[in-house]
Amino acid sequence: MNTEIVYVAAITVISYLVAQSVKATALDNKWLPVICGLCGGILGYIGMCVMPEFPADDPITAIAIGIVSGLAATGSHEMVKQISGGKSSDKSSDGNKQRL
Repeated sequence: MNTEIVYVAAITVISYLVAQSVKATALDNKWLPVICGLCGGILGYIGMCVMPEFPADDPITAIAIGIVSGLAATGSHEMVKQISGGKSSDKSSDGNKQRL
């Protein structure tokens, strides 16, 4: 079974959930893509260490896969929001709309 795509999708989902949790705090939303990328990078490295079928054999590649997967959470959120035509309720402290 090809489980590599499952690992990448899991990193994306976990990063999205972390971003949603951070949105509930007072932290400015402009930091959400950075948080998603950082979370994904950490999860990518952990995945390489604990999962034998993870799609990377070295730390740099694992972290890169994780960062891209984490940032995919931001893009997925924006894509769904644009397709559905939904209005964003994500606002930073200065009133500008921010993207997740």
